[in-house]
Amino acid sequence: MKIAHVALWTRHPEAQQQFWRGMFNAQSGERYQSQNRPGFASYFLRLDQGATLELMTLPDLDDGQPGREVTGWAHIAISVGDEQQVDKMAARAAEKGILVAAPRRTGDGFYEAIIRDPDGNLIELVAE
Repeated sequence: MKIAHVALWTRHPEAQQQFWRGMFNAQSGERYQSQNRPGFASYFLRLDQGATLELMTLPDLDDGQPGREVTGWAHIAISVGDEQQVDKMAARAAEKGILVAAPRRTGDGFYEAIIRDPDGNLIELVAE
C-alpha cells in the first residue's frame, strides 16, 4: 500500500499553488470547481518523485485559532535531496520570510530546516 495523496484545506488556494510550484517545482493541474458541492474547489499538485498534494477550499472554511496546536497533522516532511539542497532551500525561504528553523541536525539524526506555507502550516525540508 501507499498513500495516494494528502489533502490540505486552505483559504488561499492560489497562494498555496504558487508556493508549492515555486519552492518544490510541483506540477499543478487545472483548478477543479465542484458542480455537486457549491463553493468547493481544489488543485492537485504532483512533486517530482510522484507524491501528490490536493489543495482544497470552501468559501466558509474555518481558520481555527492561529498559533495553537490542535489534533491532526503537525507537519509534513519533504525529502529534498542532500544537506546542500536543504541549505539552499532554507536560504530561499529566509529571503521570503518563511523560514521557521534554520538547517540543523536533530536529536534523531535528521538534517532539516523548517518553513511555513502561506497558511502557516509547517514543512520540514529534510536530507535523505
